[in-house]
Amino acid sequence: MHPVDTLHIHFNPNQMFILNMAMAFLMFSVALDVLPGDFRKVVEFPKSVGVGILAQYLVFPLFTLSIIYLFQPPVSMALGMILVSMCPSGNMTNFLVHFARANVALSVTLNAIIILSATVVTPAGFLFWSKFVPESESLRKSFELNFADMALIIVRLIVAPLLSGMFLNAMFPNIVARIRPLVQRISLLIFFAILAIALLSNFDNLVNYIGFAFMIVAVHNAVALSTGYFLGGVFKLPELDRRTLAFEAGVHNTALGLLLIFRFFDGLGGMALVAAWWGIWDLVTGVGLATWWRRKAVFSFS
Repeated sequence: MHPVDTLHIHFNPNQMFILNMAMAFLMFSVALDVLPGDFRKVVEFPKSVGVGILAQYLVFPLFTLSIIYLFQPPVSMALGMILVSMCPSGNMTNFLVHFARANVALSVTLNAIIILSATVVTPAGFLFWSKFVPESESLRKSFELNFADMALIIVRLIVAPLLSGMFLNAMFPNIVARIRPLVQRISLLIFFAILAIALLSNFDNLVNYIGFAFMIVAVHNAVALSTGYFLGGVFKLPELDRRTLAFEAGVHNTALGLLLIFRFFDGLGGMALVAAWWGIWDLVTGVGLATWWRRKAVFSFS
């Protein structure tokens, strides 16, 4: 067993409570941009939404397994990669799509669908795909993984705040419009604080493995961004939809992944390191790609 597979990051109950509240606030801030009518917009982009879900929950996990078989990372890191692949789209996707001048309406609709479906898909997908990680059986058996418990955590941390934010946005749009910028700035600070806590809590140990984590996350993230874009090309979607799907498949809510790691995997170091570094790196690549596409804007869907 690799040393990183035995490394654990521990939080006391008070710290875990703060992290849970921070995650809920993050999702609440995301919901302030969502209206119930956004879900009905799926009829405007049925093919693009279908391809986005296919990329997120089937094609990318398959590519993740391929990377694992190719690079053979430590088992705990491989499990972290699987968990990241099953986490819903990140909090920054709508901003990145808007900045890149891609299809914002598609992004909002797809993001909302993926976030709500994560209640079932994230725990079920992880429990399914993790079985294919080589030599992971003993490590997986050392944790009590329960679908219902994982789903309940996701409902509390994602679905309830999302529905609350949507309700406020629908009922009090003027108030929400005034508070939205401040709330979303605070949520970004909270997001980076969660990542910093995850990394710095056991920095002396984790720093020994950051080099390998950087490489594996860079490859994994590049594949994620490419999956949405090129799968959109296979299905002959409009260019702006393809760019949108790149962000939806390539930016993941790894803050949720970290909380699941702390709650169900005893803060397993390899998993936490992958999830934490992913949360930083996918913003770097996402902003870079959005900036490049903004300069190469496409002004029609034809």
